[in-house]
Amino acid sequence: MGGFGGLFDLRAAGFREPILVAATDGVGTKLRVAIEAGLHDTIGIDLVAMCVNDIVVQGAEPLFFLDYFATGQLRPEIAESVIAGIAEGCRLAGCALIGGETAEMPGHYQKSDYDLAGFAVGAVERGALLTGREVAAGDIVLGLASTGLHANGFSLVRRIIELGSFDLSAAATFAEELSLGTALMLPTRIYVQSCLAALRLEGLHGLAHITGGGLLENLPRVLPSDLTAKIDHTSWPRPPVFEWIAHQGGVAEQEMLRTFNCGIGMAAIVTAKHANQIEETLREAGETVHRIGNIEPREDGPAILIDGVDA
Repeated sequence: MGGFGGLFDLRAAGFREPILVAATDGVGTKLRVAIEAGLHDTIGIDLVAMCVNDIVVQGAEPLFFLDYFATGQLRPEIAESVIAGIAEGCRLAGCALIGGETAEMPGHYQKSDYDLAGFAVGAVERGALLTGREVAAGDIVLGLASTGLHANGFSLVRRIIELGSFDLSAAATFAEELSLGTALMLPTRIYVQSCLAALRLEGLHGLAHITGGGLLENLPRVLPSDLTAKIDHTSWPRPPVFEWIAHQGGVAEQEMLRTFNCGIGMAAIVTAKHANQIEETLREAGETVHRIGNIEPREDGPAILIDGVDA
């Protein structure tokens, strides 16, 4: 404690010829909902998740995490709650929280406001880097269920709340055991441990973290240009929060698919031969898994088809 930088011994982590993989992210305007609802204990999990999920899709194991917390006036009870969430996210991801920065900036932020940024570094053996180049026609797309909104689309969600004058402390009509604020603040699922387990098996060709842009924009990022993904959106149940958003905001299906994860937070592209084994491994690691599509040769069409909705 008290040093100017955090230290990490890469050799002690067991790597022989490592490639470092780094990611930085925030939680967008979900932070505004956390502040307005007074719910600060899980936003740190979101912060970690947005970074480490981006690292594991490249085949890398997250090693360490650093956070940046800035506020107008430091309120220790809020800071403690946020940082406890960050620590919990690191525990779930199996990485070390080796440092961070707490900045108090009166005049720049309103007293009750704060901002967050996260930084994660992972490593993968040079020959094990996952790039999507091995994805082939005939592969199967497995969808790993999300916990809800995760940390994307909150500018639209907040607009719906504002126009509908919804009370964040009132019961959510789509999840009556929860307040609306709590239902919207369910933390982003961290897929690291399950994906690392799948990466130890044969047949995993690609992983895509489904964030802003939904399946339509994120899945094509791991597809070779001569292939397309055909997705059946009826192959998984959509969490009720998304139906609430579509109804209350009058949001068209294409816009929903381009803005939200719509129930799939991570996609895995696997060979048909190894699909059963990988699916079983993911389930054993705690994931809810759905077979949501397959990979086909691409001619003149888009990189992904979801029941005729073009990418």
